[in-house]
Amino acid sequence: MISVRVCMKITKAPLKRTPVVLRMDVDDSETEPVLTDRTGVARFELPAGTGRVLVSGVERYHGRMDGEIRIDLWSLTESGNDSAGMPGEFPAGSNAYGGMRTRALQVSDRDILTDGEGYLVNPVDWSEGFARAQAALEGLTLDAEHWEVIRVLRQHYAKHGTQMTVRDMIRHFRAVWGSEKGNNRYLHKLFPRGGPQKQGNRLAGLLRTKGEH
Repeated sequence: MISVRVCMKITKAPLKRTPVVLRMDVDDSETEPVLTDRTGVARFELPAGTGRVLVSGVERYHGRMDGEIRIDLWSLTESGNDSAGMPGEFPAGSNAYGGMRTRALQVSDRDILTDGEGYLVNPVDWSEGFARAQAALEGLTLDAEHWEVIRVLRQHYAKHGTQMTVRDMIRHFRAVWGSEKGNNRYLHKLFPRGGPQKQGNRLAGLLRTKGEH
C-alpha cells in the first residue's frame, strides 16, 4: 500500500478532503483521485514503485513510493516542482519604461530581468528559485516564516489584484502566529530592507506598492 499524508508545514494541520493522484513512472498511468481523510491521508492499494504525487493537480513529489509519503506545504498556493509560480493568475508582460535601470539575475540556467532594486520586470518570471536568489543578493536566508509571508502576499494578489496592506498582514499573521510575532515590528525583523510591503513584495515577485518610487 502507498499512502500520502498532506499537512501544512507551519501549523501541522492536516489537509482534509484534498484530491491526491499518483502517476506511475513505469507506464505513465494515473490513479483516480483519492480524497484525504480527516487525518490528511490518502491511501492507494498499489505496490511500491517510482512516480509522482499530485495534490489538487499540482506535482508535489517525484521519487520512490513505498509506504507513507509525507507532503508538507508552506501554504495552499505553494508552487509545484520546477514551477514558474502561478501562471494565469498574475499579469504578464514587461513593466519596463524608458530609462529604467535593469539587471539580470541568474536563476538556475536563466537570466531573469529585474529593475535596479530587484523588482521583477515581468511578474510571470517569478519562481521559488528567483525568491531564493534575490534574497541571497539582499543578504537574507529564507526560512519557514519568510516563505509563509511570501505565499500569503502572492495568494492575496492572485485573489484581489492588489498588494496586501500592512494592516491586513498584521491582522492575518496575528491570527496565525499570535500577538508576539503577528505585529509590524516582527514583520520588519523578517524583512529588514523595507519591511514586508517592500522587501516582502519584491521577493514575492510583485510590483511596487502605490506611491513607492
